[in-house]
Amino acid sequence: MKLNTSNRVRIIQIACISVLAILCTAVDIQAQTRLSDLVEIQHAQRKELIGYGLVTGLDRTGDRSSSSRGAVFTVQSIANMLKNFGITVDADRLRTRNVAAVMVTATITPYHAAGSEIDVTVSSLGDASSLQGGVLLQTPLFDPDNEEVLAKAQGALISGGVNAEMTGARISQNQSLTATIPGGATVDKNQEFNLSTEEPLGLVLREPSFGNARSITEVINETFDEELASIHHPGLIKIDWPEAFRERGSMNVFTSIILEQEIEVETPARVVINERTGTIVAGGEVVIDDAMISHGNIQVRTQINPVVSQPPAFSGGETQVLDLPEAGISEQRAKTIVLKPETTVEQLAASLNSLGLSPRDIISIFQAMDKAGVMRGKLIVM
Repeated sequence: MKLNTSNRVRIIQIACISVLAILCTAVDIQAQTRLSDLVEIQHAQRKELIGYGLVTGLDRTGDRSSSSRGAVFTVQSIANMLKNFGITVDADRLRTRNVAAVMVTATITPYHAAGSEIDVTVSSLGDASSLQGGVLLQTPLFDPDNEEVLAKAQGALISGGVNAEMTGARISQNQSLTATIPGGATVDKNQEFNLSTEEPLGLVLREPSFGNARSITEVINETFDEELASIHHPGLIKIDWPEAFRERGSMNVFTSIILEQEIEVETPARVVINERTGTIVAGGEVVIDDAMISHGNIQVRTQINPVVSQPPAFSGGETQVLDLPEAGISEQRAKTIVLKPETTVEQLAASLNSLGLSPRDIISIFQAMDKAGVMRGKLIVM
């Protein structure tokens, strides 16, 4: 196939710009993050999908089917599902504890084509005690805006919680009513997103920042040696299309070159807390001002003491064992530390570890420091 002069010039321009982009990346070995990890393409927003389904295979930890507090919708869903298989049952006679009704959610982007796999999150809707070991039956996931089914989910659940129960005692660790299925949904169809030369290419920052927006603009303009990028606001950068990249295929090449650029990112000071798992992640930029931290626990204890009641001799009474309730309250001695000004996360962690605190205690302390205004950073609770 012969190429005309304009096509040859365009190919040479694309090749030169690609080489220039690689050279610019190689010069600065201190670059930290690619733009693809920082921005999204404007108008290519993600969609949140939702669906209702059933989880089976539970070890008597599913929804209750009887009593006034039972999950009636679970029983109805089981009856409807069996009817689809040609099995007719009376919903009032169903007694199952190995099934739970759940809500299934997933996120899809315009670039997920039919056949792509996406992760799903499963959460209990009824009164199940645990989803551990369950399997999600095929569940349609639809777009809430138009109720169009875009994907179907199915598979074994992965839960981070553990439950152990016996008569009179129960132990639970972390959250067992929420689970995930990595790649558990398959996309059936999706709306395509196409770039257009009628408007500039928009880069939406996932975390709006004046500093990062300026760095992105500078690296793009330096790469192409042309004032193409401009800051619309801290969360949006607009880039004009060069003349050599106005065909559909070339537009995708231009976008890929943009997203491959790297900048030194301004790291925000944050402390992220996951209360479900007791996980705490604090960035190195977090600094604690001078503060005094005192932490103690109050324990309430109740127990039943068996007492033998012996009747007098020849009274005709019977010996009985009675339960005598006993309650007590004990307060532990408060544990106190004093933090110096400009305390770093490393120093704070060492101080808290010296007290032998549990993750739940440390979460409470971080929340209290945030309320007191002594923590230079943003507290995010998941």
